[in-house]
Amino acid sequence: MDKLKTLIEPVVTQCGCMLYELEWDKAMKPPVLRVVIDREDEPIDLDICAACSEQVSAKLDETDVIPGEYMLEVCSPGAEKELRTEKQILNQVGKYVQIALNEEQDHVMEIFGKLDSVDEDGTLHISTFIKGRPKKYAVSRSQIKRIRSAVKV
Repeated sequence: MDKLKTLIEPVVTQCGCMLYELEWDKAMKPPVLRVVIDREDEPIDLDICAACSEQVSAKLDETDVIPGEYMLEVCSPGAEKELRTEKQILNQVGKYVQIALNEEQDHVMEIFGKLDSVDEDGTLHISTFIKGRPKKYAVSRSQIKRIRSAVKV
């Protein structure tokens, strides 16, 4: 997988994207090489996926690094993607997040709300409403099991 990542990552970068995840879905017949791409400031649309797919496919054909039959899927991580890096978290300030906590905080195991700010020490400040009343949380990184972007409905 490292060899594929080394091969694919520069191609994705040339398309103006970053490699979010690379995975083999061997449960499918033929197996699917899933290349998940993202961008820092703009959403991924079908045109970007198609252009990136063409470039990645050409590179894979050129190097013939994958023996046998497979399908290539280039896609975005979706609107509610897991935030894996500090930069992704900082880009979410002012937007909604969903945080699963390692341990209960104020009788809550999960927080959904707007990420107001991130302190230098990594504490996240989230504002939400519970039963129509405003509530603010300060969550340290050690309390976070998983954080993802969220869509308010």
